[in-house]
Amino acid sequence: MKMDGLYPWNFLALGSDLSNYESARAAVLPIPYEGTVSYRSGTRLGPQAIIAASRQVETYDREFDGEPCEAGIATLGELEQRSSGPEEMMSKIEETAAGIIGDGKFLLTLGGEHSISSPLVKAHKEKYRDLTVLQIDAHSDLRDEYQGSGFSHACVMSRIKEYCPFVSIGIRAFCGSENEKTALSQGRILSAFDFHENKERWPILLSMLSHNVYITLDLDGLDPSVMPAVGTPEPGGLYWDETLDLIRAVGKEKQIVGADIVELAPIPGLIYPDFAAARLAYKIIALALGGQKQV
Repeated sequence: MKMDGLYPWNFLALGSDLSNYESARAAVLPIPYEGTVSYRSGTRLGPQAIIAASRQVETYDREFDGEPCEAGIATLGELEQRSSGPEEMMSKIEETAAGIIGDGKFLLTLGGEHSISSPLVKAHKEKYRDLTVLQIDAHSDLRDEYQGSGFSHACVMSRIKEYCPFVSIGIRAFCGSENEKTALSQGRILSAFDFHENKERWPILLSMLSHNVYITLDLDGLDPSVMPAVGTPEPGGLYWDETLDLIRAVGKEKQIVGADIVELAPIPGLIYPDFAAARLAYKIIALALGGQKQV
């Protein structure tokens, strides 16, 4: 349900009745942070591009035969990058997320680079003690540090594993770290090839997730033919329908309690990736809220 006439600058261009923070069941937090990018820059522009593209997303969802946005989705102001360094930025993200979660909102965060996911998970862990994380990604991100920093996007899953268990799907670029070797030995990583070829492993991986699941979706987990506008593209990734099937399976069998979508690096003149990311964001919110309007 969009506002007639002028479109407000918020996710899905919802009118004030559906985007009011006090009554909304979900909140969208843009974090245009780009502090440790190591290849193609531009992820700081991702949140704005996704919100802009979402204004063209149909709010009716055939899967739910309704408009999940009727539960209310508030769009918050951008969390500005701290010039004092990544450690203070991570603390600010955790503090901000904790406040939103404490207000009883489902939080969908738009990045920015992947390093923002660690403090988001930490904040969710404070509320959901049995939390596990589903990572969709091209890279394991399991270095202990990278380029002298433990807060790099290449280390985010090493930080997350300090808080809670995780399962990674779509990996096709490995770093050979000890953390990665341990995760492989525990069966916590499903490569993109195995994801395509051995779908019988899906139930095994889903069984490794607890009831409460946080999804961190690095858009380079998708194949570049689907999602070319990322900071570090890798061939051989997940396709659109199977990505949605996976997220649906998690939503059906578990409870999605929080999520982030990161690493969109918009390409001027190419609007499809922005729109696809917006569609993913809305679908995750819909599955998390069960497609039900607020009562």
